[in-house]
Amino acid sequence: MEPPELEFEKFLGKGSYGSVSLFKYSEPRTTTLYTAVKTSDYKHALSLYKEFQILSQFKNCSRIVQCYENRVIENFDGEGDIEYMMLMEYASGGSLRTFMNRFKDKKLPEPLIKEFTRMLLEGLATIHGQGYVHCDLKPGNILVFPRCGDYKSGYELKISDFGLSKREGDSDWWQPNRPFAGTPIYMSPESVSHGETGKGLDLWSLGCVVLEMYTGKRPWWHKKYDLEDLKNCYEPLIPNDLPYDAKLFIMTCFASETEQRRDALTLLKHSFLREDVNKITKPLVKNENLKLKLEKIAGEFKIIKEQSRPLRPNLVPVHHCYLVPNLVFHS
Repeated sequence: MEPPELEFEKFLGKGSYGSVSLFKYSEPRTTTLYTAVKTSDYKHALSLYKEFQILSQFKNCSRIVQCYENRVIENFDGEGDIEYMMLMEYASGGSLRTFMNRFKDKKLPEPLIKEFTRMLLEGLATIHGQGYVHCDLKPGNILVFPRCGDYKSGYELKISDFGLSKREGDSDWWQPNRPFAGTPIYMSPESVSHGETGKGLDLWSLGCVVLEMYTGKRPWWHKKYDLEDLKNCYEPLIPNDLPYDAKLFIMTCFASETEQRRDALTLLKHSFLREDVNKITKPLVKNENLKLKLEKIAGEFKIIKEQSRPLRPNLVPVHHCYLVPNLVFHS
């Protein structure tokens, strides 16, 4: 099968095991469009094939970047060597990292943070529902797409770069005597110390991303970074001036025990993502027992207000994607 006609536009960046460039993409009897092409050499071909196979399981999922072709394309580069190409949809908004650079101090507005957090949780619910762990969730691997219509925000997020993804529970991902296969400052204690790859890793990384959207700074910006901090179950600094419900959400993601981080579907119901939460900023609670009591009180507060305000209902699986329908509960 002949490869489609590709006209190079510009270099976009590097991902896991390959570079990404923008091309014009056309085939006979089709409309010309833009595509992001991830290219690998022979040494990394298996990794690119693996990423393609994973992405192929998430066709039509609105929170995961999509492939255009149903195959990895083999081609010759300018020096006559074989290269391998995967054609993906192009995010004209760039990565979340570059998107944040457009805002003052790189801090996003809180309504946008909440909307983006919902989108990321929907994506993680899809990934985890198929038995995978992304393993490298960070702003650079989250793509921003402009969208039209009557939406709360003019953008949507999609998770990309599955080159490091694993089946949940895989134990051959990282070992102490080998280089990291991820981004350490976004990794959880159990993944840093002994390479555990459960969905709790992605939820910890999500907490780092949410924190970064609020502060405009990467995790551990406040001190000289030491891997022992993560191995000892310390978490990045959470500023006291963050909204109280946001701090509770991030603290849940940073729980030392993976099961206490809950799961993506449960976190979608967190008070942080509800439109009727209180806006009071309270001091960050260090005492774990007191924190749990406050969470219980916050939960009771939600139940009281459920009678009069719209709620976000449970997620509905569509084509293996978890989407939140625009519905309102009535008593």
